[in-house]
Amino acid sequence: MAHFVKVNNNNEVIEANVISNQDINNLPFPESEPVGQAFIASLGLDGQWLQTSYNNNFRVRYASVGMVYNPTLDEFEYKQLPEWMS
Repeated sequence: MAHFVKVNNNNEVIEANVISNQDINNLPFPESEPVGQAFIASLGLDGQWLQTSYNNNFRVRYASVGMVYNPTLDEFEYKQLPEWMS
């Protein structure tokens, strides 16, 4: 499965979507990202969608709603550390 998150104009993660590896032609990241973005757009879902790794293989950590994408570092970050991490 391939995991994508939608980020708003403030780079906040506001939605998540999981698509089949077949829908990204079984490509590895980063080649899979534009294919997945095109597939998501074909479903009528607008906005900026970024691929995230469930296994933390890229972009440092798995993104979830409420996190922020840092384009300079190309990683997902917590807005505020979860209580269990502090």
